[in-house]
Amino acid sequence: MDSATIQRMASHNFSAVLALLVIASAQAETHRFEPTVYHNTFSFAHEPVLTIKPGDRVITKTIDARGFDSENKQVGRRSNPETGPFYVEGAEPGDVLVVRLEKIEPNRATAWSSSLLAPYTVDPAALRNQSQLEQTTETWNIDKAKGVARVASETIMPRGIEVPLRPMLGCIAVAPPRQEAVATSTPGEFGGNMDYNGMTAGVTLMLPVSEPGALLFIGDGHARQGAGEVVGNALEISMDVEFTVDLIKGKSISWPRLETDEYIMVLGSARPLLQALQHATTELQRWLMTEYGFDERGSSLLMGHALEYEVANVVDPHFTVVAKLPRRLLSPQ
Repeated sequence: MDSATIQRMASHNFSAVLALLVIASAQAETHRFEPTVYHNTFSFAHEPVLTIKPGDRVITKTIDARGFDSENKQVGRRSNPETGPFYVEGAEPGDVLVVRLEKIEPNRATAWSSSLLAPYTVDPAALRNQSQLEQTTETWNIDKAKGVARVASETIMPRGIEVPLRPMLGCIAVAPPRQEAVATSTPGEFGGNMDYNGMTAGVTLMLPVSEPGALLFIGDGHARQGAGEVVGNALEISMDVEFTVDLIKGKSISWPRLETDEYIMVLGSARPLLQALQHATTELQRWLMTEYGFDERGSSLLMGHALEYEVANVVDPHFTVVAKLPRRLLSPQ
């Protein structure tokens, strides 16, 4: 299959391109990578830890947001130490890096989280009323057999709080544009610390390439996180992670795009929250117009009556909003 065929398919939608890229990646390799160095910035300046090709699969690990690994040994610095960067052969500025998350699985028996709502998530009066309360770090016991996490403390009321596991990655990014070095606490157009609880195994993420090789970073594993990450963190834990990569050449996007079997989504990040919503909405409309055959009025009509939003995080230096549309509505009858 030649590049012209891929480009013709790219003008329709990303899903078709992904199907073709699978066929084109018959020589794909599987890499097992054991990280020893972790980074606290997303930056072009970090030496790549591994070179991979489009179609390749990587089996690796991440450590938790404070730098603790699967043995609860501190091997990195807080916050959000990243595994990577991975250099993708052929990736150039103006391309799209496609990352398929194949597996995200906690690899130790405990996670941790804070215990009080973060400042941006409640009324100022509520914060004043609770000013005498000290933030604590709580341990959660992870039961993978039953698929749940339970608060370990006997003093938290009610006792035995339990939630289902939903493993996800808080951070996934390429090197930012303009040769910036961005703290791993921060999301942006390059991805980053988006803290979207839908970043689970099975999703396909698309990121705009700004540097040769793309330079892919992953980290900040969460055994579970509610919308907004309202305690300032999630069930923070180390992870076993598997992913595959592909490229779409010469197909520019402005913000991270996400696909599942049910939805197409865009993740916009900024502060204030309204600007994050605007970024996500604008890029989703652009996606409809460039890949799905909608004009401005048609896309506006569909979005006006079918658009859904999720608040991914309201605690990071930039907030993140997800704009999404059901896939079943994308092909007019």
